[in-house]
Amino acid sequence: MIYLKFQDLSLEKQEELLRVSREHVNYIFGESIRKYVDETGEDFDRLIEEETIKNLYSYQYIFSI
Repeated sequence: MIYLKFQDLSLEKQEELLRVSREHVNYIFGESIRKYVDETGEDFDRLIEEETIKNLYSYQYIFSI
């Protein structure tokens, strides 16, 4: 669960959320994505970025106003 202040949705906060999500994706799916990239020749960074954005939608956010 991620707690956010409604007035703090700045660019820095958005980048922080992306960074946290990217780390989470790398931790959970990194090895399987690397294996897939080795087999298919896809771009690793692009796949990680796509999964990072998908992962953001799986979080539960609580906003305080």
